[in-house]
Amino acid sequence: MSGTKPRLRVAMVGYGFMGAAHSQGWRVAPRFFELDAEPELTVIVGRDAARVEAAREKFGWMRAETDWRRVVEDSAIDVVDICSPGDSHAEIAIAALDAGKHVLCEKPLANTVEEAERMVAAAERAAARGIRSMVGFSYRRVPAIGFARALIADGRLGDIRQTRAEYLQDWLVDENGPMTWRLDKSQAGSGSLGDIGAHAIDMIQYLTGTTVEAVSGTLATFVTERPLLGESRGLSGTASAERGRVTVDDAAWFTGRLAGGAIGSFEATRYATGRKNAFRIEISGNRGAIAFDLESMNELQFYDATAPAGERGFTRILVTEPEHPYMANWWPTGHLIGYEHAFAHEVRDFVDDITAGRDPVPSFADGLQVQRVLEAVELSAANGSAWTETGGAR
Repeated sequence: MSGTKPRLRVAMVGYGFMGAAHSQGWRVAPRFFELDAEPELTVIVGRDAARVEAAREKFGWMRAETDWRRVVEDSAIDVVDICSPGDSHAEIAIAALDAGKHVLCEKPLANTVEEAERMVAAAERAAARGIRSMVGFSYRRVPAIGFARALIADGRLGDIRQTRAEYLQDWLVDENGPMTWRLDKSQAGSGSLGDIGAHAIDMIQYLTGTTVEAVSGTLATFVTERPLLGESRGLSGTASAERGRVTVDDAAWFTGRLAGGAIGSFEATRYATGRKNAFRIEISGNRGAIAFDLESMNELQFYDATAPAGERGFTRILVTEPEHPYMANWWPTGHLIGYEHAFAHEVRDFVDDITAGRDPVPSFADGLQVQRVLEAVELSAANGSAWTETGGAR
């Protein structure tokens, strides 16, 4: 790190699970990657003064603030990183972009297509002034995923025929587990569909280089009431005797038609008993296939259908070589990286794009595309699983 580099003074809104992950990314990226600007953890923002101060001390931010508007108006801030619940994304992002701040926004981009469209319009206005924006689909930055995308782009799978994506968690299996903001549609937008299904949609579109054009979906809510938390808007806290109504889906299943002719199947659930963070991708073509599971995130399974018949079979590739995406900056061959590294890679790419004057990916427009698919799944489920085009969901 050089003292002569320009600083990028970062304000992060939110201090929960994603706030911790993003703090790690901002802190670690400039120590393992050569960046042309030095990120500075300037201010962390949250509504509860005591809790945000505790987060500031824990995560290493310089100061704490309780009003994001004051931060957005502060001329000393260069970047606004949004890690707050989905109902706040549009207002904060649009204000920050219009104020000339670069914006990194967690996924899903917004709670509705209309909000996402307004965010894209703000991003386009800002881009004309050299202001950059990106949506945080961090799993794109897992080295095994980058390697898989390169294999597909090089034609190693041939013509893509089928895709499968399932994101399985079980943290809601206990029906007496407390309410959180993620179970309130007014704050979260949707349940498993938007929270983890958005990752599945983005990943298939990213790997195949195409889009989901139509869907047929089903949503289910298994537990309709839960104890309220004594402390709000968190993933943990003290449950009270009062109960709140769950207003989002607990699980989502849908089939998608992809541009180019492939068909995809998708599942997102937080009720898959025994599955903690099983994000599984499989893509099948006429020349080969890949398979990935986030619970074994340093591995990629590759099947070469062009090999002699007696030699075919899925090959386990340990994605830790310096030739693999991002890995040259970490540990010796065979030494594994973890979940948090994807956020350091995300920061590396975002800072590089800012300093190079490039438009980052995934863009807000990419986030809007995912939002259109989410809306189409909801509409399809409401209409008895009828096929629904993503471009015409509204």
